[in-house]
Amino acid sequence: MKLKLFALLILPTFFTFAQTTQIQVHPQIRMPQDSIISQQLVSALNGFLAAATQPNEKNSWVLESQRIETHILLDEFKDIEKSKTQEDDNFYKPYLQNVIALKETQYLIQLSYIGLKGDQSHLRASFELIAHPTDGSFKFSSPLLRNTRDWKTVKVSNNIFHYAETINEGNVETFGALAAQFDKKLKVDNTITEFYCTENLTALLKFMGVNYKLDYNGLQQSNFSSTLDNRKLIILGNDNATFGNLDEHDLWHDRLSLVISRRKVNKPVDEACAYLYGGSWGLSWEEIFNRFYKKVASNKKTDWAQIKEEPMNFGESRATHLMADYVVNALIVQQIEKDKGFAGVWEFLNCGPYENGNTNYYIALEQLTGISKKDYNKAIWKIIEKERRRM
Repeated sequence: MKLKLFALLILPTFFTFAQTTQIQVHPQIRMPQDSIISQQLVSALNGFLAAATQPNEKNSWVLESQRIETHILLDEFKDIEKSKTQEDDNFYKPYLQNVIALKETQYLIQLSYIGLKGDQSHLRASFELIAHPTDGSFKFSSPLLRNTRDWKTVKVSNNIFHYAETINEGNVETFGALAAQFDKKLKVDNTITEFYCTENLTALLKFMGVNYKLDYNGLQQSNFSSTLDNRKLIILGNDNATFGNLDEHDLWHDRLSLVISRRKVNKPVDEACAYLYGGSWGLSWEEIFNRFYKKVASNKKTDWAQIKEEPMNFGESRATHLMADYVVNALIVQQIEKDKGFAGVWEFLNCGPYENGNTNYYIALEQLTGISKKDYNKAIWKIIEKERRRM
């Protein structure tokens, strides 16, 4: 890494680039000996990078047989040229760093996005791609399948887990049962979900083809996902190399995304369902509610309509957040499901994305429960006390 960073620092004086349509190629890179193949490779790579700014499905330079694996990598190319600090939407440029011949005339491509400011060079990201020869040109894929080709797999219903050495079979079985419950609510049919189990965010990124990205500096854990047709791909990077960390909260979100984009649903209602069905941060719904009642609802002057507009975190930190409005919505969801079944919850989820003022939310709420915006605060206090007595 030190050598790479040193090379980047001397870019302005050492590198002389041959300009192509997009990517800049160092003249000393060992390209394929056949000049026609070299030209085809660079031309195809330029096409791939240009198309990367578009929706993933429109990128015709992606290898057809590995679309979903490559789409999850393509997400990392979005807005990669932009720099907020430099106030420049085209600050970072792609540089071809290495081309390595693989078997079957494939090539491993290593490229970086670098911005130059005076005598300073700024690294935004470094990627790896696999180039596959196709009809006198090349198509590209993420190296995910290549990097995990020696891994093991286990299947539970329509869920496939890929792992390096061992896996927590108990958690896999629990996952299968809970996923089946969520799928029944959501009417999910014939959808295949594949999981790749990795230790942390760094490992996750490496396996999918991201050697470095400035955006993730210092971050330790995350999960990435991609959906295509009847398939969903999830790479776990949250201390989950053995699937020892089963998060029922995130499982709800994952299953919901199989039937509708989470950007289209009302986020507070979505999070409310996740709290109610899967808890959060290792806490059950009962534990969350008890903390909520002690830390938030104990103040009888609390205005629930105000909290909806000005979110309150009663968790231990910003990282392990628990949001008061999500708990309120969980109580509402619980009541709607009891009275109208999950069809009512589905209607509530689809009242429209979160907006200031929550106009669509209040319209749906009144239609489903009879609670108007005017009576909201009083009605929520009644629902809270009812849940308190139930527990």
